[in-house]
Amino acid sequence: MTVLTKQTLSHLDWLEAEAIHIMREVAGQCSNPALLFSGGKDSICMLRVAEKAFRPGKFPFPLVHVDTGHNYPEVIAFRDKRAAELGERLIVRSVEDSMKRGTVVLKHPGESRNKHQSVTLLETIEEFGFDCCIGGARRDEEKARAKERIMSFRDEFGQWDPKNQRPELWDLYNARSHKGENIRAFPISNWTEMDVWQYIEREGLELPSIYFAHTRPVVIRQGAIVPVNVPLVGGELTNLPKAGEEIVDLLVRFRTVGDISCTAPVESDADSVEKIVIETATTTITERGATRLDDQTSEASMEQRKKEGYF
Repeated sequence: MTVLTKQTLSHLDWLEAEAIHIMREVAGQCSNPALLFSGGKDSICMLRVAEKAFRPGKFPFPLVHVDTGHNYPEVIAFRDKRAAELGERLIVRSVEDSMKRGTVVLKHPGESRNKHQSVTLLETIEEFGFDCCIGGARRDEEKARAKERIMSFRDEFGQWDPKNQRPELWDLYNARSHKGENIRAFPISNWTEMDVWQYIEREGLELPSIYFAHTRPVVIRQGAIVPVNVPLVGGELTNLPKAGEEIVDLLVRFRTVGDISCTAPVESDADSVEKIVIETATTTITERGATRLDDQTSEASMEQRKKEGYF
């Protein structure tokens, strides 16, 4: 006689199942989707979800990264390594190429390139004809993302209008679009930073080394820890200290990674995923609120960038 047992699913199982369902909906409804992969922790989780959704077959979409040219070398090296391990196609487009075309113009050489990713992303979408971009944004990161749909509609100019979005009832999603329009899909939208780290711990996922505690030269600028003399992939240094600033070697780690010019680390001795989970449980500030300098320029920084095409 067979004995039936009730297996209790953890909250991570439910979140993973939802993300798998969303990815499969994108693959089923969209003709030419792409997965945005930067080498950061959220997109690493997205890759594992994609593996569970589509293996043993190939992903029904390429991996895409918009490189500002000012990304941390550890993250870029990990991005290339992970894409090669998976055997998936990686498309990289650079903000520097947009600058050469004249579609991106910096106000001054030291201006952050982060917000200009929107232009390069829209050019990439047009170049390859992508009708949906799958991103790793989460609602707990920032208030503009908190009000965004799982399937976020963007018009033919790549702009996001929060008042012109489709209803999402239960787990029914509408990813259909007309030619020229675009959908941004966020399978892990309902995850929190703690969920991400617990998932990384459960799945044993590899991460770029800068997520863990390491000693780095920094300065304290307007209350934020700012890394200085950071080597780029080409070897030259960026984020040079300003006159009069004192450089100190500090034990830090990054909660989120992005453009060097606007991503600050936090002081931490957490050198393992287990320690980071414990540290995350006690923090009271969101990762972007604590470390993303571009989000601190105004109350509406993120919302404005999203209206310009940012993911």
